[in-house]
Amino acid sequence: MAQRLLQEKLTCSVCLELYRDPVTLPCGHNFCEACIRDWWRSHEGSPACPECREPCPARAQLRRNVALSGVVEAVRAEPPAPGPGPGPGPGPGPGPGPGRCPQHGRPLELFCRTEGRCVCSACTVGDCRLHERALLDAERREREAQLRAVLEVTRQQATQAQSQLQELQQRSHQIQSSARTLASVVSGKFGSLLRALELRQTRALRGIEAARAQALAQAQAEERRLQGHLEAAAAFGLRARDLLEQPDDRTFLQASQLLAPPGPLGTLTPPQWDADQQLDGLKGLLSQLCGLLLDSGDPRGAPAEAADSGPPGYRNLTFDPESANRHLYLSRHGRRVEHRREPRGPAGPGSFELWQVQCAQSFQSGRHYWEVLASGHLVTLGVAYPGLARRRRGPLTDNIGRGPGSWGLCVEEDGAQARHNGEVRSLRAVPGMLLGVDLDLAAGCLAFYGLEPETQLLHTFHAIFTQPLRPVFWLMEGRTLTLCHRPEAGLPPGRQGEASGLS
Repeated sequence: MAQRLLQEKLTCSVCLELYRDPVTLPCGHNFCEACIRDWWRSHEGSPACPECREPCPARAQLRRNVALSGVVEAVRAEPPAPGPGPGPGPGPGPGPGPGRCPQHGRPLELFCRTEGRCVCSACTVGDCRLHERALLDAERREREAQLRAVLEVTRQQATQAQSQLQELQQRSHQIQSSARTLASVVSGKFGSLLRALELRQTRALRGIEAARAQALAQAQAEERRLQGHLEAAAAFGLRARDLLEQPDDRTFLQASQLLAPPGPLGTLTPPQWDADQQLDGLKGLLSQLCGLLLDSGDPRGAPAEAADSGPPGYRNLTFDPESANRHLYLSRHGRRVEHRREPRGPAGPGSFELWQVQCAQSFQSGRHYWEVLASGHLVTLGVAYPGLARRRRGPLTDNIGRGPGSWGLCVEEDGAQARHNGEVRSLRAVPGMLLGVDLDLAAGCLAFYGLEPETQLLHTFHAIFTQPLRPVFWLMEGRTLTLCHRPEAGLPPGRQGEASGLS
């Protein structure tokens, strides 16, 4: 009995085992050093004694109870006391043991939720009388339900993670496959370009050689003519000097009648050689070859091909009313826009401050063709990425073709300009008012055409388009643009709502 009571006094109330490295708190209660530190870590907000709840601010000043440590070591060294005699074993008694309170020796039937430990009925009228308590089986059922809920959430997250992993692996496989295909296509195009370059180099060198030979032949012919004239002049001079030295008058007169001077020298004909002309032809060839890298077909046949094929080549487009500048008035069906001096009203959140409007449709892949009728010059047709700026910067009233994300063709009074990334190229062709645009995203080709009085290619851009493209337009005050529709092309996809304006 005495040994059992001694073990009860030497038992830590946290781990319910004999003290290990016991320390004493300022309140006088003893605990294992590891147990009290773990307790304080789990109750970070209010470190206190687990027994009496007295605050213990000086957590780092734990001192080892040397005397208590010696007693614990002596108890550990003693052999266990023998039982009262033969029998089935000791029955339930008041002393501590598995499933019993180390303080009162009673069965641990309750769970103190405040302290997070099992307690007996005697604890409920003492230390835990004001704490939240529950029966062990009820607490277990509640915690089992919580654990099952957490387990289900974890299972769902694992399923979702597995699905995302498969999606990511599939996407990675698609990227690898696309990269291999793209590398093969680019290698093939560069191979074709190199072969074409070698052929063009041979032709260019042959042309230079032929032009050189022709020019030198002309120079040699002129040289022979001049050399013959010099020889004739020298012979005439020699005979004339001999005749002048003739003392006999009759002989002089007769010989002078027979002496004829050389013919007129004539105008020098220089050989035909123009190095700049040879370079101009070479530049034209190289420009066509650069187009081979991104364009696999003949762009001059694009309008006819798109027009004959109908949908999906020809596109019936509509203007996006939310993007229109407040000086631009749209027709009821969104096919016509007019620039007026008087504004319609305040600008919308997505409208251009510039004199521009874009279409409601955008294109990510495939080949698309559309036509536009202008009322006069000073209009711009183009395509742009979604990030085209809406706000006005500086005195300019447009930004089509002025950055890397847009391409445009500006129709002027006496010609046209092709614009991209701030670079402007003046075109010799004078387009009419009916214009066509052919966009081939797969080939990386954007071509502009004049369709009246006859079809002519105005300019072709070659690029690798990395984002969706949307048609965009700029027009000067008093100008009108009309999107041409064809019945066989059907209604345009993604058409926006109607806007008030022109009838």
